[in-house]
Amino acid sequence: MTSPVVPPEGLDLGEVELEVRPVRIRLVAWVLAVFLFAFFGAGALLVFVESSGFNFRPADQVAMVVLGTILAGCALLFTRPRLRAGPGGVEVRATILTRRVPWSGILAVSFPDGAQFARLELPDDEYLTISALQAVDRGHAARGVSALRKLHAQYH
Repeated sequence: MTSPVVPPEGLDLGEVELEVRPVRIRLVAWVLAVFLFAFFGAGALLVFVESSGFNFRPADQVAMVVLGTILAGCALLFTRPRLRAGPGGVEVRATILTRRVPWSGILAVSFPDGAQFARLELPDDEYLTISALQAVDRGHAARGVSALRKLHAQYH
């Protein structure tokens, strides 16, 4: 049997009835991104103040700011996880990849004891991790799993 997971453009969700994003990781990612950018930006300004035995040029300062921007952007990738569900199925977006699964391909919605993330149980002992529903979000994640289970019962 082929996997029910399809590319994002391959399945129409219909009207989105549930959209969930993680809470704590988004806050941490934004704080980290601001810190990284400020740290490298301040470093770029401070290396030009006193001679420390190295010859820093303006290009080095620009490189530090660019590096800070790249690292801050990488930290912001953790703000991307999202779960969307509608009559056609479920869309799970992680930090980089997005997958859609029709309701017919989902056996159950689970959040195993000790697991960090909820998951969609798929045929052939496969599963799809839902990084938008994280254990550290406690009540928010529990409400999201409950709402997703209701939609699964309604459309499956």
